[in-house]
Amino acid sequence: MSASSVTIRVDSDIKENAARIAEHFGFDLSSVTRAFYKQMIRENRIPLNLSDPEPNAASLESIREADEIIAAGGAGYGSASEMFESMGL
Repeated sequence: MSASSVTIRVDSDIKENAARIAEHFGFDLSSVTRAFYKQMIRENRIPLNLSDPEPNAASLESIREADEIIAAGGAGYGSASEMFESMGL
């Protein structure tokens, strides 16, 4: 197996933060990159989580409150302007 080099360009802040995390786990960026490539090959996919983050507690509470308002037949609005008008704004 012959070795080859890969050059990537990232902002210095990204590199520094990624290196800090890798070092926390006892790795350098080259080792993490090699592991990432090997995982891609092993799983035949790009092993990234591209989903939206889960809402935090405050957002979940707001969603619950909105669901209650809708279930109780609360006012709905066709536009933001209608909503602001109903609020006297």
